[in-house]
Amino acid sequence: MSTFYFAAPDALLGWLKKLAADYRVLAPRREGRSVMFRPRTADELTDMDELLRRATASPKGAVIPHSETLVRFSSTKDAENPARLDTTLDAPCGDVPTVLFGCRPCDARGVVVLDRPYLEGRFKDPYYAARREALVIIAQACPTAFSTCFCHWVGGSPAGREGSDILFTAVDGGFVLESVTEKGAKLLEAAGFASGEDRRNEAEAAHRKAEASLGAPSTLENIPARVAARFRDEAFWIKETEKCLSCGACTYLCPTCQCFTITDEGSQLDGRRIRSWDTCMSPLFTLETSGHNPRTEKFKRMRNRISHKFSYYPQSYDGEYSCVGCGRCVVSCPISLDIRQVVKHAVEGAPEAVAEAAPVPAPKPAPARVKASSAASEPASPAGEPKAAPGAEAAPKASAKSEARPRTGGKSKSGKKSR
Repeated sequence: MSTFYFAAPDALLGWLKKLAADYRVLAPRREGRSVMFRPRTADELTDMDELLRRATASPKGAVIPHSETLVRFSSTKDAENPARLDTTLDAPCGDVPTVLFGCRPCDARGVVVLDRPYLEGRFKDPYYAARREALVIIAQACPTAFSTCFCHWVGGSPAGREGSDILFTAVDGGFVLESVTEKGAKLLEAAGFASGEDRRNEAEAAHRKAEASLGAPSTLENIPARVAARFRDEAFWIKETEKCLSCGACTYLCPTCQCFTITDEGSQLDGRRIRSWDTCMSPLFTLETSGHNPRTEKFKRMRNRISHKFSYYPQSYDGEYSCVGCGRCVVSCPISLDIRQVVKHAVEGAPEAVAEAAPVPAPKPAPARVKASSAASEPASPAGEPKAAPGAEAAPKASAKSEARPRTGGKSKSGKKSR
C-alpha cells in the first residue's frame, strides 16, 4: 500500500544530499542547451529548478552504460614451457547503489521495457541484473505535456507509477512523495518527512490536469498485426523513409533502444571485451564478416525499428510496446520525421484481411496516480522542437502474442546480430 509524504523544496534537497553520501545520485544537469542525467555530488545538489527539468536524453545509461567492460583477460608465459600460456579472466559484474532522481514516468517505464529481454528470457544478463538491483528510481510526475509527448497512446500516463520506486508531484509549497515499492518505502520512512495524506487531492488534481494536456489518445486498432502485414510493402517503407539521414539520433536518445556492439581490445597478452551502444539505423550494424549485409537500404532499417517497437516486441511480451511515447525521437530528428505518423500510415493502409485477425491483448492501463502541476519547474520546449502535426495519430493500442522473442541487438567482431 502506498504511503504519502510532503516535503518542502529545501527539505527535498537536504534529503538528496544525504542520499548522495551512500548512493551515486544521477540527476538532471544543464549542459549548454541540453539537460543530461549525470552523477551529482552533495555540493552540486543546490538548484531545484535544474533538477526538475526534462532531460534531453533518456536515463537508460543507468542500466545500460554507453560502454562497459564485460571481461578482462591477462596471460603469462610458462617459464619452463614458453609455448604454454596461463590465462586469467576477470568478469566485473556489480554496481554501486544508485539513485536515479527526476526522471519522468515514461523513462521509468522504459526501464521496465528493458527488463523483459534482459531479465526474463532464457538467459538473464548478469551485468544488467546487478545494476538493476542496485537502482532506486525516484520519478517526477509531469506537470504538463509537450506537443511531442504521446505516452497515453502506448499505455502510459504523465503520472504513471510503473518502474518507479518513488513518485513525487509538485504542489503548492513543495512536493507530495508516494512510495510505490518496498525499496522506495524504506527510503521515505527514513527521510523523516511529514505526512502528505492531506495533500493527495492537490496531487491528483495536478495529474488530471497533465493528462488533459495530452489530448485524445490514438484510436488505431490491432497495431502489431497491421504493422507486420506491411512488412513486404517496400514501396510504403521507401516513401516513409526517403528523408531519413540514418543519423541514429532517435535510437541513442530513446529510453528503450538497446542495440549494442561487442569489441575486443588489448595487447598480445592482456586486454578486455567491451559492450557499447550501437544503432540499428546504421548501415554497418548488420554487416557480416562474410561481406553480406541484409539491411543495406535505409528503408529496411526503418522497417526493422518500427516493427520491433510496434509488432515484434508486443507479440512477444503480452501486448506491451517497446515505445513509451516520450517523443525524444520526434524532437531530435533533424528532418522532423514523426514516428506517430509512420505508425499511423502503416496501420491505416494495411491489408484489410488483417482486420479479421484474432483479438490481441491491449497494453495494461496505467494505474491511478498522484501528481501536481508546476509551470515554473517545467522548462520551455527546446529550441526547434517540432510541433505535432494537426490530427497526428499513431501509436499502439492492441497487440498480438507469439512464441518468438526479440533479442537484445548486438554484434561482435566475429559476427553480427540485430534486434
